[in-house]
Amino acid sequence: MYKLQNYINGKLVDPVSKSYLDNYNPANGKVYSLIPDSDEKDVELAYQAAKTAFPLWSITPKEKRSQYLLKIAALIEKNLDKLSLAESTDNGKPVKLAKTVDIPRAAANFHFYGTGILHYSANSHSMEDTAINYTLRQPVGVAGCISPWNLPLYLFTWKIAPALAAGCTVVAKPSEVTPMTAHLLSEICIEAGLPAGVLNIVHGLGGKVGNAIVSHKHIPLISFTGGTKTGEHIASIAAPMFKKLSLELGGKNPNVIFADCDYEKMLSTTMLSSFANQGQICLCGSRIYVEKSIYEKFKKDFVAKTKALVVGDPLRDDTKIGAVVSKPHQEKILSYVELAKKEGGTVLCGGHAIKLEGELSEGYYIAPTVIEGLAHTCRTNQEEIFGPVVTITPFDTEEQALEMANSTRYGLTSIVWTENLTRAHRFANNIHAGIVWINCWLLRDLRTPFGGVKDSGVGREGGFEALDFFTEPKNVCIKLK
Repeated sequence: MYKLQNYINGKLVDPVSKSYLDNYNPANGKVYSLIPDSDEKDVELAYQAAKTAFPLWSITPKEKRSQYLLKIAALIEKNLDKLSLAESTDNGKPVKLAKTVDIPRAAANFHFYGTGILHYSANSHSMEDTAINYTLRQPVGVAGCISPWNLPLYLFTWKIAPALAAGCTVVAKPSEVTPMTAHLLSEICIEAGLPAGVLNIVHGLGGKVGNAIVSHKHIPLISFTGGTKTGEHIASIAAPMFKKLSLELGGKNPNVIFADCDYEKMLSTTMLSSFANQGQICLCGSRIYVEKSIYEKFKKDFVAKTKALVVGDPLRDDTKIGAVVSKPHQEKILSYVELAKKEGGTVLCGGHAIKLEGELSEGYYIAPTVIEGLAHTCRTNQEEIFGPVVTITPFDTEEQALEMANSTRYGLTSIVWTENLTRAHRFANNIHAGIVWINCWLLRDLRTPFGGVKDSGVGREGGFEALDFFTEPKNVCIKLK
């Protein structure tokens, strides 16, 4: 069986322990590869390699760093089919989705920061004929980057690319649930000629590898995307050590639909914002609030379209809903459906596991689920489910919709559908979320910051804010006389 390896000091190496973990294909529930069961010894080797590489990499001309990143971007594009198949096999998502979204965006991350670093600038302030104050932005050192399983290569590269562009070296951990594209990225970096130790990838469990990275006293900054509980744990370790932290955490995002919306456009996009990637995107709109005058029409149309979604083999082009990422996650999602019933909700469609035939009979499939009749304060509407499950609720007034939208501990993203320009701006101003999409969803520009408020995290990714995170400002004042 194929064994993945760690990428340390420019080479693919076995874990120190020689121990491995099973890697499951969610589509059929079978083990298809083994990944390193690494620990603090592997993290230390990766850190030492990154530490050794940092002095030279940090002063490598930005034009040269840019060339490396652009070459990696080109190689990701060249290996689109291979990477898309690997991501689908690891994650369970339709391979068509990986090919059109995840892998192209991973390449775009390297391309954006490979060119963006060329335009990254510092500020100077003249004190007339007395002095000149200027700000140097210098790379911090070795960065710890930890990414989740739902968008494996996309979010992994979103951390690594700005860190490398800024002049940091990296010790990175991909999710142990979806490690294959990170392993293939290791091979791409070797092919690109990236200097040894600049990027190091250590596979393994969060409790071993992630904890070792976060608690390492000489890794001064941590970028993490994942669950809020894990973010709390990371913060409890990193904060007393005064590490820089970027935490992109959970979401329970509202999708607010007013009667004056472009109905067909809204309905089509809401299908995507509810069920793309089996609902396993932190940006999905899982709480749908619909103005009462169009609620019944929306319910009828939305449920009909949801029932028509094809759940099946991720390798087929007509599949819209693939497998969820793991058996435990499937069980978690279904437990929330049962909770919704106990809380008084009515399952309008879905709400059950799907058993496919043949080789996929042991896969982790769930019928896309729509639930109504729940109070906006109940657990189903307050806790992150992270699956193909949405709730729908009518509202009477804009004030009521805003109250329900803001009622959770989370504040990552939100979606608003209205053709009323004044209302759109007013709602965007008053909703508690880091991102507000108006009449669209998942329309991203890498030049803008990304992140949430409240329990959805701290810090921002994307844009020059990401480069700022991986650098530290130093003020220099030169007296002129």
